[in-house]
Amino acid sequence: MSNEQTSLPAPETFDYKHVGGRFVGLCLTAVVTLIITLVLGLGDPKQFAFSWLFAGSFFFTLLIGSLFWVVVHHAVDSAWSVGIRRQLENISCLLPLLALLLVPLFFVAPLVWTWMAADPVHDHELAEKSAYLNVNFFWLRTVFYFLLFGIVAALLRRNSIAQDKDGAAIHTIRNRRVAFFIIPVGAIALTFWSFDWIMGLNIRWYSTIFGIYLFAGSALAALCLIILLANALRSAGYLGRVLTAQHNFAFGKLLLAFTLFWSWIAFVQYMLIWYANIPEETAYYVLRSTGSWKVLGIVLVVGHFLIPFTLLIFRAPKASAGFLGMVAGWILAMHLLDLYTMILPVLHPEGFDPAVLDIAAVIAIGSTLGALFLKKLGDSPLWPSRDPRLAEAANYND
Repeated sequence: MSNEQTSLPAPETFDYKHVGGRFVGLCLTAVVTLIITLVLGLGDPKQFAFSWLFAGSFFFTLLIGSLFWVVVHHAVDSAWSVGIRRQLENISCLLPLLALLLVPLFFVAPLVWTWMAADPVHDHELAEKSAYLNVNFFWLRTVFYFLLFGIVAALLRRNSIAQDKDGAAIHTIRNRRVAFFIIPVGAIALTFWSFDWIMGLNIRWYSTIFGIYLFAGSALAALCLIILLANALRSAGYLGRVLTAQHNFAFGKLLLAFTLFWSWIAFVQYMLIWYANIPEETAYYVLRSTGSWKVLGIVLVVGHFLIPFTLLIFRAPKASAGFLGMVAGWILAMHLLDLYTMILPVLHPEGFDPAVLDIAAVIAIGSTLGALFLKKLGDSPLWPSRDPRLAEAANYND
């Protein structure tokens, strides 16, 4: 429920004095780690390929998850999320930079997706799938994924910025049309991206629910990211006019709901594969149920489900921004572990074998995206200043 407000909160812009040396620090970190990753990658191209894919996939899910929340906001005409929507728009618009950062994968692709180096003449199963699994079509699909999501993210943000200037309701209507378009198309595209980039690591394994599993983790991780970002901005003196204490309850309920959603999809996928016991399906879990990978699997179950579920089940703690930030940070770390266990066991089937490149790749891509985000943070008001539902968002009462 919400109360009407006669005047809208005045627009608020980010003052770069609050960034201080952090922007310079992020830029230096990005340059140094990119150089380190490149040098180490030249010495071990295969490890670099998997580490870069792991880091790139992690941040891709964060950006796609952020875009998902923007789309949901417009599709359901949400009011409570107006105050955080601009930052979700800013995050999702980092997709072109991420696409540029992932270009090195083009040169090491056969080391990751081994089917690219295989000969269909001598591989009957690859020959049967060659209409889909061929190099040219793979990269054509990849370009389509990034163009689709990148253009949609840019359109949604452009219309939102335009509304800041003229306050016309037509921009809200246009964004709603874009949202209705991208919901089915984007769902299919994300599913096929998960098939191509993650499931494609082993073309003899398949799961029809894998795309939903990846979506659930992406939406949950992006929610964690915006919780951390919104509370960081609020603690710095921003967003106070559009984010009330009641927003934390909404954040907490969504965290709990999507934690349960991710857990249910994970359980259903495992249960159906275990019950059917078909070799083509069980290969994924057989690999991740041996040696030290099994330990990480147990950590994932406990850390990604049991711990956050226990912490979020009670209402009172969700009112605390510090508590929600702690839980969000923990879930984000578990999402990182989830992506790690999807990708790295293919490189190290004998067991968990962490490498410096794994950490360097995450830091390199993350600091580069973070630097651009900080650079763009002050380019527009911190919230959609003339959105028709802004007054309702400012008086949100859970």
